Amino acid sequence: MRSPRTDFFLRAESIFTAATYLENLPRDPLKAYGGRSLHEQSHGESFLAIMLNRFGPDGLYFLDEPEAALSAQNCLTFLRRVDELVRQGSQLVVATHSPIVLAYPDATIYSCGGDGVTPIAYEEAEAVRITKGFLDTPERYLSRLFED
Repeated sequence: MRSPRTDFFLRAESIFTAATYLENLPRDPLKAYGGRSLHEQSHGESFLAIMLNRFGPDGLYFLDEPEAALSAQNCLTFLRRVDELVRQGSQLVVATHSPIVLAYPDATIYSCGGDGVTPIAYEEAEAVRITKGFLDTPERYLSRLFED
């Protein structure tokens, strides 16, 4: 078992706390995060700035629902960065409800439920099934939600 060169645990809702911590360090940490204050960026921009500038080769990264900070377009940018990191020998463990994030090629997807933790196919993931069903027939879902 090899040790990662770098590691990081990041929750989307902890960006503000991380940004405040970084800005209070005695040295200039912003160089390692793209050179711009994370507080001066949107939630999604600051999340991507951390991924693009702090995450590197041979790392181990734990991400908790990154899609909470990201638009659909930025979920695609996120996947591009994930692929770069994987090609550089990094490993990522991502907890997500995003069909876009779940679609990363060759990802191992686990479902956590009453049966424990079990590997599943992309099409079997609840987030994928519900999103696909809604996009295929939104009126069916909406009529059930709003019926008297």
